[in-house]
Amino acid sequence: MQINMKAQDDAALGRFWAAALGWGIDSEGPGVTNLEPVGNAYPDPAAVCIDIIARPEPKTVKNRVHLDLATTSTAHQAELVARLKELGATAVDVGQGDVPWTVLADPEGNEFCVLEPRAIYRDTGPIAAVVVDCADPREMARFWGEAMDWTLHEVTDDHASLRSAQGVGPYLEFLRNSDPKSGWNRVHLDVSPYPDDDPAAEAARLRALGATDPGIDQSAISWTVLVDPEGNEFCILSPR
Repeated sequence: MQINMKAQDDAALGRFWAAALGWGIDSEGPGVTNLEPVGNAYPDPAAVCIDIIARPEPKTVKNRVHLDLATTSTAHQAELVARLKELGATAVDVGQGDVPWTVLADPEGNEFCVLEPRAIYRDTGPIAAVVVDCADPREMARFWGEAMDWTLHEVTDDHASLRSAQGVGPYLEFLRNSDPKSGWNRVHLDVSPYPDDDPAAEAARLRALGATDPGIDQSAISWTVLVDPEGNEFCILSPR
């Protein structure tokens, strides 16, 4: 699994997130900035890498996918929030009320949370969880768990949590949210096949699990775009 972010300035947003996470920066070409832990060797289940892709459209609605960042103590949380604000993050109100975590937005307005220390996230690395708003956490956990062969850790009507089968890296969490999806997701999940996988066979497998085609022209791209059972776009990337 990878994270795909759209940005008006991919290089600048890449610098922000690389500094925020302590990761390295690479680029496949103009308009594409890739972030991954220093020394990362694909495929590594401990790393959920980030691709930032240049797009001219500005962000207009709250993202359905966001990152939660882990901290190890209340002092670390305060230090991290202060450092992120120095890098260009701003405090935002998404209706969270009085909560122990801090909600910020990156320089392009993408919401993310700096969590208070929680034992469950003590070994995830800087990203505690990738969080997805959805109508049905149970169905989304079923689809994405089978899509990625991740292990289900918790599921209720309001929340579901998955993690890699190796028990390393960030969690993938689904939170019940009644807000309707509006437009294409500027932040979304991507599926990164293993080096020997057949992309066409992988697309067929995901369709059998409940993915559908978004009805767009894909003749000029080398990857495949599908949508999950709740209409969230995701890409099947080329094996590498």
